[in-house]
Amino acid sequence: MNTPFRLAERPRRVHPPLAPPPDRYFEQLPLRMMQRVQAEAPRETAWSWLAGLSAPVRTTLASVAVLGGFVASFLLSSAPAPVASAYATLAQVPREEMVQYLLASDQRLTLSDLAELPAATQNLSTEGYLHASDQEVQDLLDAQPSEETYL
Repeated sequence: MNTPFRLAERPRRVHPPLAPPPDRYFEQLPLRMMQRVQAEAPRETAWSWLAGLSAPVRTTLASVAVLGGFVASFLLSSAPAPVASAYATLAQVPREEMVQYLLASDQRLTLSDLAELPAATQNLSTEGYLHASDQEVQDLLDAQPSEETYL
């Protein structure tokens, strides 16, 4: 079992009395501290002129810099020229070669695939590849199977 601890029953150690401070110690203390700690001279940097401006002017400069960055990134990121050059390159491919490529691939094009493509700005004429009379077109349309749900 623990014995109870009472601080009042413990004897105190006798400390020697504190020595008084030297004469005029507290009057000289701030001067001594200031002599030990010397402030650094402000260095001249490339941005030191900014500290001399008022707060509203600095805020205005910061907002102009941020807005200028957004405008520059927007202007540099929009480049429509490669799209036009892609149409020009595609227009140089012969039609027979393009048809053979599409027929040889395993994937078939659907109407939705063609609908997602942007319309080309070139003039499409049917004279170069369509040589059919009205009767031939009608015969081909009649030969197509039709379902009753569409009628």
